[in-house]
Amino acid sequence: MTSNRKTILLAGVALLALIVVWSLAGGGPDAPPSEVGDPAAVTGQESGALPQSASRPAISVVPVTLAVLHDRVRASGLVVAVERVLVQPQIEGQPIDHILAEVGDHVAAGAVLAQLSDTSLKLQKSQLVASRAAAVALIAQAEAQLVEAQSAADEANRARNRADQLRKQGNLSQAALDQANSAATSASARVTVATQGALAAKAQLELADAQLENVELQLNRTQVKAPFAGEIVEKNVVAGGIASAAGSPMFVLVRDGLLELNADVAEQDLARVSPGLPVIMRTAGTAVELTGKVRLLEPSIDTVTRLGRARITIDQADRVRSGMFLDASIAISEREVLAVPITAIGTDEQGGFVMSVDEKGQVHRLGVGTGVRDGDLVEIVYGVTKDMNVVAKAASFVRDGDMVNPVPVETAPATN
Repeated sequence: MTSNRKTILLAGVALLALIVVWSLAGGGPDAPPSEVGDPAAVTGQESGALPQSASRPAISVVPVTLAVLHDRVRASGLVVAVERVLVQPQIEGQPIDHILAEVGDHVAAGAVLAQLSDTSLKLQKSQLVASRAAAVALIAQAEAQLVEAQSAADEANRARNRADQLRKQGNLSQAALDQANSAATSASARVTVATQGALAAKAQLELADAQLENVELQLNRTQVKAPFAGEIVEKNVVAGGIASAAGSPMFVLVRDGLLELNADVAEQDLARVSPGLPVIMRTAGTAVELTGKVRLLEPSIDTVTRLGRARITIDQADRVRSGMFLDASIAISEREVLAVPITAIGTDEQGGFVMSVDEKGQVHRLGVGTGVRDGDLVEIVYGVTKDMNVVAKAASFVRDGDMVNPVPVETAPATN
């Protein structure tokens, strides 16, 4: 009994296996009959071959197009003042009475920034005014003495002339003539003394005037003034301190509020940069653009970093602060050239290359020369022609001579 059951079970399993095999072979009741005598149909069913185009790998390709590319030099650096003005006291040793300006203030030329004590200078001025008055009085006295001496000298000269005539006539003794000559000489000497006294008095007055002018200048300098218009960026004084030019400047101004970017430029790019080129700048971490121009190129290159420096004016100086870091893009040129995406360029020991795809789908390796890079696009100087299709990613696993199924993709325009 048990043997019969085993036989029946094995027979059922065998029948089930035959049904599965017949079903997988396409022999179901709904399967269409193959055409007899059709070798292609028989071959296709036996080998499972696909059409030739379906067997090729799909590869993304892009056309070589004309695009307007911008040649730029990248640089970066810190914002600094075009000209820093150091304000120092012009007199020393005077206490600082008042501070009239703070950091961040925009001041006009001649504005008073601090007031120094003027008490001792005013006292000195009073003394000099008195000295000047004494000099004026001395001049008047000297002039009066000069007039008196001159009058006496004139009278002595007339008396001598009369005595000389009388002596010639024999009516006067020689002693009397000698006395008249001596009196005239003495009178002339007194005129000379009076003249020199008057000159000395005038010199004393001039000295007093000069001393007064100096005190007036010192008093004027007790007001520490801005030599130029600008923005105060540093203040190093406090009320009650003693003014001195030996230490830090009292104030530091950015003249006229003008700021510029000191941008570091790679040595190999310096030859392409020249004054007057337009520049676009961005602050770190933001998309806000600032404009400006290259003002000048410094003549030296840092021997350690091998970087040169370009000084770039900033048109929107009110939107930046001294010490800020900016990225700069210096526009060198703008022209229409043959271009492909940067991803389409590969490099090896032979140089740069692209993988072109012809009309039949065959891949060809072409050596190319590259030029300006602008955003995602790069200029092709030689090696390809317009509208030629190239593999979008040079790193794709295709080789020279491979047959592929090209799939066109759009290229992104050059970024400004």
